Amino acid sequence: MGKRETLDNFRQRLRSVIEHSGLSKTAFATQVGTDRSTLSQLLAKHGKRLPRAETIVAIARSAQVSVDWLLGLTQEGQLGADVVNEAVAVEHGAGSLADPRLYQWHAEAAGYKIRYVPSTIPDLLKTEEVIRFEYQGRLPLRPEARIELAEARLAYSRRPETDLEVCSPVQSLESFARGEGIWRKLPIAVRRAQLDSMAELLEELYPTLRWFLFDGLNRYSSPLTIFGPLKAALYLGDMFLVFRANEHIRVLTKHFDDLIRAASVQPHETKDVILKLRKELD
Repeated sequence: MGKRETLDNFRQRLRSVIEHSGLSKTAFATQVGTDRSTLSQLLAKHGKRLPRAETIVAIARSAQVSVDWLLGLTQEGQLGADVVNEAVAVEHGAGSLADPRLYQWHAEAAGYKIRYVPSTIPDLLKTEEVIRFEYQGRLPLRPEARIELAEARLAYSRRPETDLEVCSPVQSLESFARGEGIWRKLPIAVRRAQLDSMAELLEELYPTLRWFLFDGLNRYSSPLTIFGPLKAALYLGDMFLVFRANEHIRVLTKHFDDLIRAASVQPHETKDVILKLRKELD
C-alpha cells in the first residue's frame, strides 16, 4: 500500500470515526488531545502527512478501533463495539480439530506458514485406527469423514509450498505412547503402529513439517492454529474462536513463537523421541 492510499484510507476512516462519535469536530479534537485546526488539516484532501503516532493511537483508543484498521491496513473491524463482532467470531458445531472448516482455512492459507498446537498429537499424523478410537462414541460424527479429512490434510502437507510448524507438550506424546488418560483403552498394538507411522511421516515431511516439543510443566497452550496473516483459530471443544484482526494474530503468533523458544526438543530430534517411546512398548 502506497503513502497516498494510506492517507486516503486514514481520512475516510477518521471521518467515519467522528460521525460515529456523535461529537462536534471541536469536541472530538479535545477528546483526543489535539485542536480543531489540526483536525481540519488531517481531514483536508490536500494533506500530505499522517499525524504523529501518539495522535493516531489516541484516535484509535477513543474510537475503540485498531490502529491497523484506522490506517487501512486491515479490513477487519468496525467502529465501537462492532470491532469485536467482526474481528473475533465464534464458529459453533466444531466436532474436532479435524473439522472441515480447518481444511478450508488451510487451503486459503496456501503459501503462508501455518502454526499449529494440537490437543494431543497432530491430526494429520494420526492413523485410521486412532481416529476410529477417538470418534467411536461421538455421534453423529462419522469416523470415515474424519479419516478422509486427515488424509486430505496429509496430502496437503506433502505439497512443496507447505510450511507447517507444530508445537506441543512432550507429555502429551508420552501419555499417548504409554496409554495414559484418554488413551488408556487404546490397544498397545494400535499405539505401536501409530508411533511407527508418525516416525516415518516425520522423516518424509521434514523440513516441510517441523514438530517442536516443550515441557508442559513450564508452558501451556490451548489447541490453536494460526493461518499465516489471515486468521487464527482457538479450539474450545465444540466451537472455534476465530480471530481475523492483525493485532490479534500478532499476539497469538508471539505466543506460538514463545512456545518454540521454550522447546526442549527440536524438530530434527522429535523422531528420535518417538522411536524411544516406541522401544519402551516392545
